[in-house]
Order: sequence, then structure tokens, then C-alpha cells
Amino acid sequence: MTNPGGSSPLQRFLAKESSGGIILVIAAVAAVVMANSPLKVYYDFLIDTPVVVSIGALEISKPLLLWVNDGLMAVFFFLVGLELKREFLEGSLSDPRNIVLPGLGAIGGMFLPALFYLIFNYKDPVAVSGWAIPAATDIAFALGVLSLLGSRVPLSLKVFLTSLAIFDDVGAILIIAFFYTSKISFIALAVGGACLMLLALINYRGYSGKSLYILIGSMMWVAFLKSGVHATLAGVLLAMFIPMRAVGQPVSPLKSLEHDLHSTVAFVILPVFAFCNSGINIMGIGMDELLHPVPVGIAIGLFVGKQIGVFFMCLIGIKLKITRLPEGVNLTQLYGVSVLTGIGFTMSLFIGGLAFEETGINMVFDERLGIIVGSILSGVMGYLILNAASKPKQEKAT
Repeated sequence: MTNPGGSSPLQRFLAKESSGGIILVIAAVAAVVMANSPLKVYYDFLIDTPVVVSIGALEISKPLLLWVNDGLMAVFFFLVGLELKREFLEGSLSDPRNIVLPGLGAIGGMFLPALFYLIFNYKDPVAVSGWAIPAATDIAFALGVLSLLGSRVPLSLKVFLTSLAIFDDVGAILIIAFFYTSKISFIALAVGGACLMLLALINYRGYSGKSLYILIGSMMWVAFLKSGVHATLAGVLLAMFIPMRAVGQPVSPLKSLEHDLHSTVAFVILPVFAFCNSGINIMGIGMDELLHPVPVGIAIGLFVGKQIGVFFMCLIGIKLKITRLPEGVNLTQLYGVSVLTGIGFTMSLFIGGLAFEETGINMVFDERLGIIVGSILSGVMGYLILNAASKPKQEKAT
């Protein structure tokens, strides 16, 4: 059956993600401009504005920045969970042959950047907590750069990058769950566990009403927020219980939610997050801050560690014949995409906030500088390599 718009769901998804990357850039640049102008006082006032929600004895009081990072980003992680479940059930990852190559790349692309970071920072017990910052890939930005080459890039290469980023997100979720959890409140955690059991029960009974799942998921988010387990994980866990199919209904509840959330996440939530987290005061940066081991370790981890880790793990898998190159893709293109995985903007900023900003430690460095430098270098070099490796079709024919 032909789609009315003349493009496949994957192509429409990729187009939407790349468009979101442009909005992300605009939001991040706007934040940097405000943070380095007379508008800085208003920028700081905005993100530090206290927001309080109180229902009886239950009170949640946080500055606006943390409402964005803990609340809006839970919706982002919910969408990530929905995409992950769909891909494994009936997407490109439902075929075991398509799992090995991006899986290997993701492992190398998380391990080596963290190792590079620790080489620079292992002597500083405060700085060590940022080891996971360069281990993340920003799918919106990476696909945005890839889309600049249009049809010259095989669709299989875009599928590989998307699949690798999904595994990368899974790794980030596990890292947040195991390494960025504060003191545990077992009462709140028990409430969150009860919500999980209730979600499992209604899923098992075949209930497909989205509203009830969202209501229970919201209760679980509050419980996780109070428990010490990072609240965004509630979004991922909720997604695992949204049914893919509903008896007697032609529309998939999971796909319906995924479709409804894509635009909101791509064009509202992620740009708002980028705006609130990218306000670096460049004017106040000296050589000490610029060459501090934390931003240097992050930049090298993203720009050097990512490309080496992803490419060589994939190459080892290909040479050992446990996997193969995607159809129509050559090794140079694979290397170019490996470089693009060093664009770690959104997830790196998020993990950086967990490692440093939310701890309240007075720091002499700004990890965001390393994230931006490493991401820009990866984006520019990745584009140049792919542009050279992906010649226009008419040139190949001659």
C-alpha cells in the first residue's frame, strides 16, 4: 500500500527529526546570546524562577530549570521508550541481523569516550562523576547533519545511525538508573513499584485506553521524583507497558502516542531544554576554564573517543564476519557516520546536569563548553567525510 504523502513512515520520521535539529540549534544559540548580553539577568531569572505544585501534604518545589530537566525530559524519555519498543517489535531491530552492527558500535561508542574522559580526570573525585557525559549521541542533530546530503546517502546508513542511537539511548538510560541515583526513599520507591505492577496488570488484561496508562505513569513519575531514582526513568518504564496492538481497534495505541508526541518533543520540549541548559557565559571564560580537564576530556571523548570506538568495534565485527556492512554503504561512509555520533548535545547536557549542576557543587569549570566544542567538531568533520564519500548519482554513472 502506497502512503499518501509519497514517503515511508521512516522517511517522514527522519525528516521530522532533522527539522527538529535546526530548531535545537536556534534555541541553543539564543541561550548563548542571552547569557552574553545585557539580557543575562533575565535569562538567569527565568531558569531560576521557583515553581511550586502542592496537593495537600504533597509538595514539589523546584526552579524552572529542574522542572524542564525532570518533567519535560520525562516526556522525551517516554517517546524514546515508545520508539525502542516499536523498533524491537516490528521495526528494523526486529530482525536479529540488523542488531549486531549498531549494537557493537554503541558499545564501543560508550566505552571509549568514557575512558578518554577518565584519563584526563581520574585524579579529581568531583570531576570523575562526569565520565558518562561524552558517552551519548544526539539523534536529532546527527540526523540533521546527515540529511544535508539528501539522497546521496543510502537510507540503510540512516537506519544504521538511528539504530545505533537507540542502543545509545538504552545505555544512557541504564547509566542514569545505576550511577546517577541519589539517596533512596524506600516508601516512595514502593509507591513507584506499585504503579509498575498496576501498569503490568492492566496491560496483561488487554486494556488499551491511553488515559489510564498516562494517569498511572504520572503517579509513578511523582513517586520516582521523591524516591531518589531519577524521575525521567518513569517515562521509559511507562512506554514498555503501552500496548502495541489493541483488540478490535485498527489503530495501535503505541504508534498513536508516538505520532502525537513527535512534533511536541522535536519542536517544543527539546528546544526548551536546549535553551534552558545552553546559556554559557563565553565572555567570562579564561584559559584556565578552557583548558580544564573536564571540558577537554568531554570534547576529546566526543570527538575522538566516539569515532574510534564506534568505527573500530563495527570493523572488528565485520572482519570477524559476525555482521556485515549495511546495503549500499562503504567503509568511508561508515567512518563518517561514526564521527557524527560524537554529536552528543542533548543527552550530554542532560547527563552533565545530573553529574554537576544538580549537585550544588561550586565548580571552576563549565562542562557545557566541552559538549559544544566536541559536538561541533564531530558534526563538521562527519559532514565533510560523508560529503567526500557520497558522490552524486550522476557522477557514479559516468
